[in-house]
Amino acid sequence: MKARACRETVVSFCCSKFAAIFLFLAVFVFIFFLFNILEFQHKVITTFPAPRPHLQHLLHNFQPQSPKDALEERLLLDSIAWPETPSLPDPLSLEQTSDPAHSIFTILPEKDGRQWHVGDQLEVMIKLYDFQGHPKKSGGDVLLARLHNRALGAGVAGQVLDHLNGSYSAVFSLLWEGSAQVEVTLVHPSEAVTVLQRLTKEQPDRVYFKSVFRSGSASETTTCNVFLHPTQQPLCNYTDLHAGEQWFCYKPKKLSCDTRINHSTGGVNPKLKAEEEKLFKSGVNMKVSIKASGSANVNVLPKMKGQPEVKSSSVKSGPSGYYYQDTWQALGGTPVRQFSTSSAISQCLKGKVVHMHGDSTIRQWFEYLNAALPDLKEFNLHNLKQVGPFMALDYANNILVTFRCHGPPIRFTNVPTNNLRYIVNELDGLVGGIDTVIVLGIWAHFSSYPIELYIRRLQRIRRAVVRLLDRAPDTLIVIRTANLKALSLDAALTLSDWYSLQRDKVLRAMFKGLNVHLVDAWEMVLAHHLPHDLHPQPPIIKNMINVLLSYICPQKGG
Repeated sequence: MKARACRETVVSFCCSKFAAIFLFLAVFVFIFFLFNILEFQHKVITTFPAPRPHLQHLLHNFQPQSPKDALEERLLLDSIAWPETPSLPDPLSLEQTSDPAHSIFTILPEKDGRQWHVGDQLEVMIKLYDFQGHPKKSGGDVLLARLHNRALGAGVAGQVLDHLNGSYSAVFSLLWEGSAQVEVTLVHPSEAVTVLQRLTKEQPDRVYFKSVFRSGSASETTTCNVFLHPTQQPLCNYTDLHAGEQWFCYKPKKLSCDTRINHSTGGVNPKLKAEEEKLFKSGVNMKVSIKASGSANVNVLPKMKGQPEVKSSSVKSGPSGYYYQDTWQALGGTPVRQFSTSSAISQCLKGKVVHMHGDSTIRQWFEYLNAALPDLKEFNLHNLKQVGPFMALDYANNILVTFRCHGPPIRFTNVPTNNLRYIVNELDGLVGGIDTVIVLGIWAHFSSYPIELYIRRLQRIRRAVVRLLDRAPDTLIVIRTANLKALSLDAALTLSDWYSLQRDKVLRAMFKGLNVHLVDAWEMVLAHHLPHDLHPQPPIIKNMINVLLSYICPQKGG
């Protein structure tokens, strides 16, 4: 009996010992599995209920901001805050909205006898009226001002000041002798801006995207975006932890998340009230010139003795440059050289690697160089013409030029998922150095989203730029700003000049003080006589390339 009891005791002890060991192993395996999920979650695609399409979920459900970034964001939002328009009547009527046909501008002083000289400032007073001919009492209209002389190929942007009472000032630097004509354009009445603000707040996902999922002969297509409307359908999470950017697609019904093969623009679905469409009428109240109450021209005399040179201010209170004889002249900073031959361009780029990252307005620069340099041969990477990535090499001169579109949101069609790269990741993968040029252009594809999304993308890119300059301070970084475009109703609801203006201000503020260079596409399009275009016409692109090359190969002694 004692022996049997002893055996039972031993068996019981052994069982309990093995149970403890198995429990320990189970816990260890669980912890190891959990650790790997957390460690490599940027490679793991998860599914979960869709977040609500609210700004807080859009911006905060992934990574919290640092106090420094949050403060900067608040200051930027304050700096671009737009004047509020009095409440619109419901239903909306055009009668009390801004009418360019009734509005006027006047060159000051109104009395005759004033003489203007090169180096002076010309001031214009603008007064807006509604369709009934009544003066407007509030501000917030979007106005552009330009001074030009077509015969001289001259033009400069004016700076517009809102007095918040229906009147505005435009100030111009007088930079050439001879005739100068004032041009004032109403882009949007203030009431239209109110509608654009509402669309962004209520329909931030009105531009949507698609992805194809494929496995063998099975294929499904689902909707994708920075965030998606809540449904019972689970999501595929393609968030990039290193870049700090989130992206989601609705999960296919039968296929797994890792079968996604491409990215495409899906379309635009803004919900606009029928009466609100009246605020976006070309030739009526959108991109329409305002007439002068008197003469729109002044005659500019030669510079007076002792008159100081006009230079661009460090803050955006003066023009960055102007056109004369159809060539862009910088005011301060790096003088703009003229690279008129292919040999001049290739000599400047000799031994250089030029990496271009951004949207189609940066792709234009790649295409320009590819066409201008006969010895620069583009490799056939079998990518779609509008999508890329692209690479061109001049073997004899050791020149390499590449283009890659920035990561989503990007309104390109049929981009393979393997070609979707965020600028942050690309910059962090570069060695950099004195022979490396980085060109960035990122603005247009963020226009329909809350400006906070754009601010945070730029904050992350700026940190990557700082890291690159820390390890390779001789790297040249050039950033292209936003520009004006032709507007229709559809274009205005997603890529209005007002949206672009807001992002242009944020971009300039974000990189101020860093060792980077700007190509002022906004003023280069505004000051030119050619029509506004999302993709500026060749004469403007040529001037932009001259600015870029002048940064790469500055004038000796300049």
